[in-house]
Amino acid sequence: MKIGFIGCGKMGQAILEGILSSGAHRKEDVIISAKTESTLTTIKNTYHVFVTQDNTQVAREADLLFLAIKPELHQQVIEEIRDFVKTSAIVITMAAGINIEFVEKAFNKETKIFRTMPNTPSLVREGTTAVCYNDLVSKEDCKRVENLLSSIGRVEFIPEFLMDSIPSISGSSLAYVYMMIEALADGGVKQGIPREQAYRLAASTVLGAAKMVLETMEHPGALKDQVCTPGGATIEAVAELEKTGFRSSILSAMEKCTEKVKKLSR
Repeated sequence: MKIGFIGCGKMGQAILEGILSSGAHRKEDVIISAKTESTLTTIKNTYHVFVTQDNTQVAREADLLFLAIKPELHQQVIEEIRDFVKTSAIVITMAAGINIEFVEKAFNKETKIFRTMPNTPSLVREGTTAVCYNDLVSKEDCKRVENLLSSIGRVEFIPEFLMDSIPSISGSSLAYVYMMIEALADGGVKQGIPREQAYRLAASTVLGAAKMVLETMEHPGALKDQVCTPGGATIEAVAELEKTGFRSSILSAMEKCTEKVKKLSR
């Protein structure tokens, strides 16, 4: 199976690295196009794959085609490549606000389409990718794409009407988590812990908490209760967080985020 990328920024490179690191595909199975010579040189020297500035060459050869481009470029690029894409090819988009109906209309012919929304932890192979697809996609196609995207983290299939809600929980939400890590580190520094050590302690604790949820599949509330001993310091801290609106602030932030995504989609 030939895998093509039109455009290959940070997220495209994260997926490319995951695909190659998994060992399921050879470098010879990959073809990439990009606008600039500097990008192509970097990709060729780093990953040793075939590169070109010709988008139509990628479209002709790819069995699985990633459109790793900015939202505003989709119409132009699809019009350029649509007569060259194989009938059997799978097209994968990765941009916010680009829905399946838009891509179908742009291709103006029957095309297998996956809409995905990966996040930046894909760069360290701990990503989460939300996925939906159109009616032309088969179970085998789904399995193929899932296996491919699993090389950069977890894959979650969801209905397309929920895709605009994804940034608030697994995309933009990273900013909230980074703010929390920064606040925890600031608190540690205030109490005398060296800055670099405070960041390590805070980040590794958040990582450990997330792993506990994923691996035990216990309710987060139950895991929280296990940390809160009666009359102890943790329940005192939790009570203060409740008093200052910790949960409601996150919920409000998510609502605002989703509202903005929907506006951008329109």
